[in-house]
Amino acid sequence: MKIGEDGRVACYVGKIEMGQGVITSLAQMLADELDVPLESVDMVMGDTDVCPWDMGTFGSLTTRTFGPLLRAAGAEARLALLELGAEYLKVPQDSLSTRDGFVFDAANPQTKVSYAQLAKGKKIERRSTGKAPLKKPSEFKIMNKGLTRRDSEEKVTGKALYAGDLRFPDLLCAKVVRPPADGAKLLEVDLTDAKKTDGVQVVQDKDLVAVLHRYPDVAEQALAKVKATFDMPKSDLDDKNIFDHLLKIAPEGRGVQKDGDIKIGEGESKGVVEATYYNDYVAHSPMEPHTAVATIDGDKVTVWASTQNPFTAKEEIARELGVASQNVRVITPYVGGGFGGKTRNLQAVEAARLARLTGKPVQVAYSRQEEFFYDAFRPAAIVKIKSGVTGSGAIRMWDYHVYFAGERGSQHFYNIPHHKTTAYNSSWVGAAGSHPFATGPWRAPGNNTNSFARESHIEMMAAKAGMDPVEFRLKNLTDKKMIRVLTAAAEKFGWKPAKGPSGRGYGVGCGIDAGTYVASIAEVAVDKSTGKVQVKRVVCAQDMGLVINPAGATIQMEGCIMMGLGYALTERVQFKGGEVLDRNFDTYEIPRFSWLPNIETVIIDNKEADPQGGGEPAIIVMGAIVANAIYDATGVRLYHLPMTPERVKEAIGKS
Repeated sequence: MKIGEDGRVACYVGKIEMGQGVITSLAQMLADELDVPLESVDMVMGDTDVCPWDMGTFGSLTTRTFGPLLRAAGAEARLALLELGAEYLKVPQDSLSTRDGFVFDAANPQTKVSYAQLAKGKKIERRSTGKAPLKKPSEFKIMNKGLTRRDSEEKVTGKALYAGDLRFPDLLCAKVVRPPADGAKLLEVDLTDAKKTDGVQVVQDKDLVAVLHRYPDVAEQALAKVKATFDMPKSDLDDKNIFDHLLKIAPEGRGVQKDGDIKIGEGESKGVVEATYYNDYVAHSPMEPHTAVATIDGDKVTVWASTQNPFTAKEEIARELGVASQNVRVITPYVGGGFGGKTRNLQAVEAARLARLTGKPVQVAYSRQEEFFYDAFRPAAIVKIKSGVTGSGAIRMWDYHVYFAGERGSQHFYNIPHHKTTAYNSSWVGAAGSHPFATGPWRAPGNNTNSFARESHIEMMAAKAGMDPVEFRLKNLTDKKMIRVLTAAAEKFGWKPAKGPSGRGYGVGCGIDAGTYVASIAEVAVDKSTGKVQVKRVVCAQDMGLVINPAGATIQMEGCIMMGLGYALTERVQFKGGEVLDRNFDTYEIPRFSWLPNIETVIIDNKEADPQGGGEPAIIVMGAIVANAIYDATGVRLYHLPMTPERVKEAIGKS
C-alpha cells in the first residue's frame, strides 16, 4: 500500500475485479484496519508491474485467504504510523490513537498529525511482526456494513473500461482463422482474396493466421475471404454417447471419504435406494468474451487482458515470445464475468504475438462463436449412488461414486455410520482422451454435480421413508451449522411438513462450498403438457462466518441463484466429434429476466467466525432443489441435468 502526500491510500493487490465485488470488500478491510475513510482508498488490481504476485482470482478464495493477509498488513501499517506519530508528536505511543487518517493524542485530540504528513509519500518497508492485533467485530466501523459497490455507477453508466474499450493510435483489430473442430489441423490456406481488402494486413506465422484492420467489421469481412483446409479429427463421440464413453475409460477410483462397512450398513437397512445421475457439458457464457490488447515498445510488452490470472498470463506471453518475464506487463481492467473460464489466456498470447509481427497495437476480441469454441466447459459427469435407510428414517449406508466431476462437494455431511465416497478422476480436468475438448473449472467446480446427485438422492430416501424432506434431513444431521441454515431457510420459507410428492412443487437442498454452509428451498410450477418449469420462489440461507459487505454478499447469492437456473433447466453443450454445435444464445439458452423468481436470502449472523467464500455456495444446490421441486409437483424424478422441457415432458409421459 502507499499513502500519498494528499492522504489517499493506494492498495495494490494481484486479485482482479470481475463482478464479484472485491473492489469494495477489500477496500473495506484495509480502511477499517488502517483507520482511514473508505473513500480515501484507491484499489489498484491485477497489474503485474506494480501489484504483488498472486495465483489468480478463483475458488471464492479472495476474502477467506487473501483477506486476512490484507487486514494484517493494514494493522501492521497502522502500528508503524503510531510509532512514527509518537516520534513526530513527542508523545508516548501508548497515549496515541488513530482515526480517519490521523494519529492523535487520546488525552488531547488537538495534538495530531496526518498519515500523509508522516509518510510524506516515501517508501516505508516493514515486515509483519504479528504484534499488530486485528480489530474485533465490536470495533468495526466499515467492515460488516452493507455498502453499495464502488464500481456500480461506472458500470451502470457505461463509464467502466474493459479490455475491448481500450483504443490506441494505429490499433489493429485482429480476426484469426479458427479450426472448425477441436483437434483439427491446418493443412493449407489461401489468403489471396483477403489481401485484396483495402487496408487489411494479413499475417501468417506457423499456426497463427490472422487478418487485421483498424475496424473489426472490415477484418471480419476479410476473414470470410480466407480459404482454409483442415485435417479433421476422427471421432464418433457426441452429446448422446459421451456418458458410455466416460464410464468405459474412467481411471481407477480414489477414496475420498470412508467409515464403517457398506455391507453391514446394507444389512441394517430396510429400504435400499439406487440411482445414477448425469450432467451435460456446460459453457461459462460470460457477458464479456475473452479480449486482450497488446502493445510493444522496444523490449517492453504490455497487454491489457480480460483474465482471472494476470501473473499466469504474463508467464505464458513471455514464454511464447521468448522474452524475459520482467519485460512483460499484464494489466487487468474490469473483467465482465469469468466463473473459472478466464483462467485460459489464448487471446492475450495471440494479441502479443500479432503486436510483435505487425509492429502495431493489436486487439484480439473473441466473437461469441469463438467464446463457445475455445471455452473449457464444465465436464459431463456421472454419479452413481446406492444407499440404505431404516424403517424409522435413519440413513445407515451410503455408497457414492462420482465420475469426472471431481471430488469438490462429494463428501457428505449427514450422520451415516457406513459410508464410502470414491472419485474417478478427482478433478474437473480430464486425462488426455477423456473429453473431446477442453474442460475446466466452472463456478464451484464439481460441487454443482455432486450436490445435485446427493440432495436428489436424499429426497428420494425421504420419500422411501415416508417422511417430510426437511424433517428427514434434520433427523440425519448432527452438524450444528447445517441444522442452523436448514432451519433458517425453512422458517423464512414458511415450510409446512408434508410427505413427498405433496403436489406443492417444493424442493429442498443443502450443501457446503468454500467453507460456507447453504440451504435453499424452491417453489416451482410445471406445465405437464409442455414440460416447461417455472421457478416461482427461492429462499436461500447461508452461514459464511464474518461477512465483510452484507449487501455485496446478498448480490452474490442472488446471482448464484439466477445463474444456477441455467445449468438446472436449459444449459447444455451439443457437439459431434470435436465440433461444438452451440455457437450462440439462439441454441444455448441462458437464464432470462422473465425467469426471475422471487428471491429471498438469509445471512446467518456469525461474525465471530472467520470469513468464508460467498461467490459460489448458493449455486451448488440449484439443480437439486429444482429437481426435488419438480418431483414434489409431479411425482416424476429427473436424473439428468439440464432438465429441459423435452426431458421433463418425456419423464412425465413415462410415469
